[in-house]
Amino acid sequence: MRRLPVCAVLLLLANFATAGLVSANADSPDSSAPEAPVPPAPSKQSSESRFPIGIGVKVSTLGIGGEVGIGLSQRSNVRFGFNVFSYGHTFDKDGATYKGTLDLRSAQATYDIFPVRWFHVSPGVLLYNGNKVSAKVSVPGGQTFTLSNTTYLSDAADPVSGTGKLTVYKAAPMVLFGFGNLVPRNGHFSASFEIGVVYQGPPRVALNLGGSACDSSGLFCRSIASDPTIQSNIAAEQSKLNKSASPYKFYPVVSFGFGYKF
Repeated sequence: MRRLPVCAVLLLLANFATAGLVSANADSPDSSAPEAPVPPAPSKQSSESRFPIGIGVKVSTLGIGGEVGIGLSQRSNVRFGFNVFSYGHTFDKDGATYKGTLDLRSAQATYDIFPVRWFHVSPGVLLYNGNKVSAKVSVPGGQTFTLSNTTYLSDAADPVSGTGKLTVYKAAPMVLFGFGNLVPRNGHFSASFEIGVVYQGPPRVALNLGGSACDSSGLFCRSIASDPTIQSNIAAEQSKLNKSASPYKFYPVVSFGFGYKF
């Protein structure tokens, strides 16, 4: 057998060793290569970190309306609501006919504090208080009527007519006490009952009359607008009406409602 030269054998061994090293490096990861950055896991926001929101409908002495509540903590909410209602009624007083309309229009904000689980105390304010009573006044010609204990006769040729209005403060503080939570911490549905009071200030009555009035015998007719005695009696009548309405500076509130929390 022909022998290979020693240098050829050494060269073959070197080639095999180099090939094995390359194969090993291909199969194993390069420890010196930079690793791909791992994106951070998205943060999970717990339900406790969000502000729960509830909406509701209600019927109260302020009218029919709706409200939205936001939970601020386990024992407090803030609520915003509105109320609307209208009612018409015709009545006679002192010989004059009044076609009256009660208009309830208001927007409110309250802060609910829960000293115990379901009972709450809610100080607040009517941000807009458009509650008022307005009326059209008329006295048919030939009919008597009374102003400040003085009797007049409506002139048949120019009957007495006019307007009356009762207004209150445009913004008013309030406080409510009740049961129920518009933003329940457990569950979704809620029911509530509240009582309280609004301080709307002393009601102010404005009475404006036109036409002509005569004395009780039908003689000496004169224009209401230009007669100082009749105007003085109208002012006295307004004062009497204001005194009668003064207890309503504290307006009572009774409310029932239902709500849903998202």
